[in-house]
Amino acid sequence: MFSSVRNIYRLFGIARTLARHDALFPLETAEIAPGLVRAAKLLARKETAGRPGERLAAALQELGPSFIKLGQALSTRSDFLGDEVAADLSELQDHLPPFSGAEARATIARELDADMDSLFQSFDDAPIAAASIAQVHFAVTSEAEEVAVKVLRPGIEEAFAKDFELFQWLAGMAERTRPELRRLKPLEIIRTFKETVRMEMDLRLEAAAAGELAENFSGDASFRVPSVDWSRTARRVMTLQRVGGIPIDERQALIDAGLQPDEILKKSAAAFFKQVFRDGYFHADQHPGNLFVGDDGGIIAVDFGIMGRLDKPTRRYLGEMLMNFLNRDYRRVAEIHFEAGYVPADKSVEAFAQACRSIAEPILDRPQNEISIARLLSQLFQVTETFEMETQPQLLLLQKTMLVAEGVGRKIYPEANMWFLAQPLVESWMEDNMGPEAVIAEAVAEVAEGLRRLPKVVADIEKSASVIAGGGLKIDPKSVLGVMGTQKPRFQITSRMYLLVIAALILILILI
Repeated sequence: MFSSVRNIYRLFGIARTLARHDALFPLETAEIAPGLVRAAKLLARKETAGRPGERLAAALQELGPSFIKLGQALSTRSDFLGDEVAADLSELQDHLPPFSGAEARATIARELDADMDSLFQSFDDAPIAAASIAQVHFAVTSEAEEVAVKVLRPGIEEAFAKDFELFQWLAGMAERTRPELRRLKPLEIIRTFKETVRMEMDLRLEAAAAGELAENFSGDASFRVPSVDWSRTARRVMTLQRVGGIPIDERQALIDAGLQPDEILKKSAAAFFKQVFRDGYFHADQHPGNLFVGDDGGIIAVDFGIMGRLDKPTRRYLGEMLMNFLNRDYRRVAEIHFEAGYVPADKSVEAFAQACRSIAEPILDRPQNEISIARLLSQLFQVTETFEMETQPQLLLLQKTMLVAEGVGRKIYPEANMWFLAQPLVESWMEDNMGPEAVIAEAVAEVAEGLRRLPKVVADIEKSASVIAGGGLKIDPKSVLGVMGTQKPRFQITSRMYLLVIAALILILILI
């Protein structure tokens, strides 16, 4: 009860801030606490300059760190807020006033259990960047290595925990009062957002992300990641090799340095493809401030707090969907969604194919350099309500990353399109991972894994049988009837199962 009263009080304060910026529309759309929203609108003095998304971004910036992060997360939800508002939120700047160098030094000494003089020859008290969760200082280690030291804001964990309690309360209210919003999974979105931020607040995890990405591009000079100084890294402190270069979106500076923008875009497109399709692990915060170009034309990435993962089935779905959209095979695009289980089986494939055509044609009819695959995905997510397609959080993060990458690509080389540059790579990857040989190889691997686990399965069956024989297990007659056919069968014979059988026979012959 006390928690609800506290949340209502806080919501009223937030609503007044939103009302002052004439940005109450998210609460109005979700129909959350309409009486409270009306009262806030009456009491607030409006400052209404700018587009709706710009006004919402300004209000969130004023509300503080958690709301800035929430706004950035909502920039993926064009299905809820619309393209223009989502695009404006994607520009939300994560900049806050810095905390003092003395506080940063104290945090470093405490976390690393050492005095600053033993760790660094020099340490710049003025940070080079200050964001909602942490800020970055340049320093020189006791071994004379130039580094960048990231330090968490004091008290940031407590501040976020209080705000997440409110966010979850609001999401739960939205699901209770607006059942039609449940397919958008507001509670799951907030939980995912909470987990993402929790990981951002453990800088050891960010250091590990940098290390994993660096391993994925080991020996590839076209894309580099600064090395981690693990001896000066802890939960609230991370130390990386200091890197330099030209911000990737400064086209004229790149040209003045003798670099070719078209070659840089090719490298950028290839690096994005490798992260998403080859590795299933991608840098999900690729704004220009996090990407630089070195003297040799190689791309250098920094800030690994937000990373995305895609499993192999999702990568296959995504690759085949993108290729068929670009080839305008809308029937196949629709079939892929049904095969992936994203659209319920009782919906019409033909109707979904028609919807895909209505989305894609206006986008694909534009000049090649203006085609936006991120916008295409965004609009696809918007029309899915008709077909009861559930939100796919992992694809929302990718769609946001694609949108930012496209914007950077247009600044580097406006005449080209990164997706068409990457198309041969995607097609080659799909041939290697979806062709007959790949399917058979995977089926053989699955059978081999099944054989490896067979002794344990047999042991579990024997254990269950002994429990039944001893009278320790009661069987519900209804469940027996379900198995006998009064419910939908749990297993269906598919072409994949036939392949598995064939692969098993091949493996048995090899073993014999």
